[in-house]
Amino acid sequence: MTTTIPALEDSTLSPTFRNQAINTIRMLAADAVQQAKSGHPGLPMGMAAAAFTLWTRYMRYSPSNPAWLNRDRFVLSAGHGSMLLYSLLHLTGYDLSLDELRHFRQWDSKTPGHPEYGHTPGVETTTGPLGQGFANGVGMALAAAWLAARYNRPNFALISHYVYAIVSDGDLMEGIASEAASLAGHLKLGRLIYLYDDNNVTIDGKAEVAYTEDWAKRFEAYGWHVQKIDGMDPDAVAAAIEAAQADARPSIIGCRTIIGYGSPKKAGTSAAHGEALGDDELNATKVALGWPVEPRFLVPDEVRQFYGQAVGRGQAWEAEYSDLLEAYSQEFPDEAAELRRIMSGDLPEGWQEMLPTFPAGKPVATRNAGGKVINELAKVIPNLVGGSADLAGSNKTTIEGSPFIQAGNFHGNNIHFGVREHGMGGILNGMALHGGVIPHGATFLVFTDYMRPSMRLAALMGIRVLYIMTHDSIGLGEDGPTHQPIEHLAALRAIPNMTVIRPADANETSMAWRAALENTGGPTVIALTRQNLSVPDREGEGLGAAEGVLRGGYVLYEHAPNGLEIVLIASGSEVEIAYAAAKTLADEGVGVRVVSLASWELFTKQGADYISEVLPVGVKKLAIEAASPFGWERWVGNDPHLGAILGINHFGASAPYQRIYEEFGLTPANAVARAKQLLGR
Repeated sequence: MTTTIPALEDSTLSPTFRNQAINTIRMLAADAVQQAKSGHPGLPMGMAAAAFTLWTRYMRYSPSNPAWLNRDRFVLSAGHGSMLLYSLLHLTGYDLSLDELRHFRQWDSKTPGHPEYGHTPGVETTTGPLGQGFANGVGMALAAAWLAARYNRPNFALISHYVYAIVSDGDLMEGIASEAASLAGHLKLGRLIYLYDDNNVTIDGKAEVAYTEDWAKRFEAYGWHVQKIDGMDPDAVAAAIEAAQADARPSIIGCRTIIGYGSPKKAGTSAAHGEALGDDELNATKVALGWPVEPRFLVPDEVRQFYGQAVGRGQAWEAEYSDLLEAYSQEFPDEAAELRRIMSGDLPEGWQEMLPTFPAGKPVATRNAGGKVINELAKVIPNLVGGSADLAGSNKTTIEGSPFIQAGNFHGNNIHFGVREHGMGGILNGMALHGGVIPHGATFLVFTDYMRPSMRLAALMGIRVLYIMTHDSIGLGEDGPTHQPIEHLAALRAIPNMTVIRPADANETSMAWRAALENTGGPTVIALTRQNLSVPDREGEGLGAAEGVLRGGYVLYEHAPNGLEIVLIASGSEVEIAYAAAKTLADEGVGVRVVSLASWELFTKQGADYISEVLPVGVKKLAIEAASPFGWERWVGNDPHLGAILGINHFGASAPYQRIYEEFGLTPANAVARAKQLLGR
């Protein structure tokens, strides 16, 4: 073994040393999977040469500061091959010890089965469901293009990094990747380079059992720069990356590889995909590759020193960038201050003052109120960037006076996502992960069915993504049951760390936006109406302030001079129904309270004392929501003598929304009747 340590980026490495460095990646991955007796060794073994070339010759990163602003982003979209990434992170000096590799897939390790953002240093996104990382990378490139358009100046290329990814057959088969690839090609998102592990093997066998299309022609049709190479040849990989860097389009490099390379019996078969090699086959693989059988988790000293140069190199890049940023700050102080602030995720001081208030009187659909809110906020929050899945006119999320982003012009705040809800969700996640922008995406609430995988991952990662979901109930009317959400609120509320807010009127909508922007630890759904809702005179009628939305739920109305007998709880458009019913009950001498429960998640965070103050224990409760009653037992209890739910446990219908509400019993009169029934009157 050589004792000379070549420069990390040197393209003249001896073949012997280069193979040794590549085989170190392969064997760390195989050893870890074997120790865990679980995992996917095939991809790391097949893609080791391509990943080695990318990480040692082209990627700019700083292991001592994984969050360095202008680092190249790397996404392992084929997250099942996680040991490829963990091996590279360990070898190049990130805070990921060899012991963590030994504890691959074990409790409390930094090496879970699939990479997790925020859990392992250097992991840029959580990948597992195939296609998600592909879409995330597109979002990262889109965010970078927006930042570059806003802040770069001649001689000051502050945002100049690439987004790289390794994708698999499975990624390319998933629909989300097609949606994201289509938009990336349309926008000509250069500086986006994907290495496709074209090994022709999936879990069920050869990929050709279900996947025979010409993927290269498909991506050419999307507008991508396409290459096909021998992915086992580092020099071929290097030439392809350089060609991709020189092209203004997004690039995909088809790397023909051998899954499980080196394994005498399993290489090139599905057996190398999702199971450990086995002790005997692992040892045979090491012999075949000229690698010592023992010890396991071997990293030769000279290989460790070679990869370890990444730390110093990264620090040098950081220092160079720091000097550039300092010079930029002298010449463009306002822009520099703004860039630092938005990259930190902070909002400008006093931004809440821009939240509009709406006068009592003329009814307003909360989607229209939301449109007013986002336009006022955009005046002081320049990095609100997003759009709609071809429903901008209905969702009311367009920021007026700002252009729509198109190829060659990324200065605007608006995005045409096209009819690509699933792709939009994954792209939004990538934008948030990149940093610098606060992404928002809009469609009808019912179409969260298409977005749910991405929304779930946003919640898992704890990233700030705003979902503006309009047409939130049967109140959308004539489009009928295909477009009327029933189970969707319950489904979204079931996602851990997902905040769902359903405001009851225009002023609650302002507060919903405030809560969403202040929620930096996870995504937020704001569910808004198509139909007009009254804007109550809160002060004149003695109602609770709309700021109560910030606590999730609050007492909107109460009339109980002789004691509280029943609480009507509602969200969104049904608060209006509850309020009308409560006034009728009050006129009849019933001690009644109305609670606007806009967000279960925010309400829960207030603690038991506040919850029992708003929803007193032992007092009868009636919940009203034009959606599935599933879950409302949490607030009304399971005793039918103490609590009841007025909801919808069936699909909707096509008719004017007033008729639908009447037919389904979502009326003040029926709410009064149900309340009296509960009270035994």
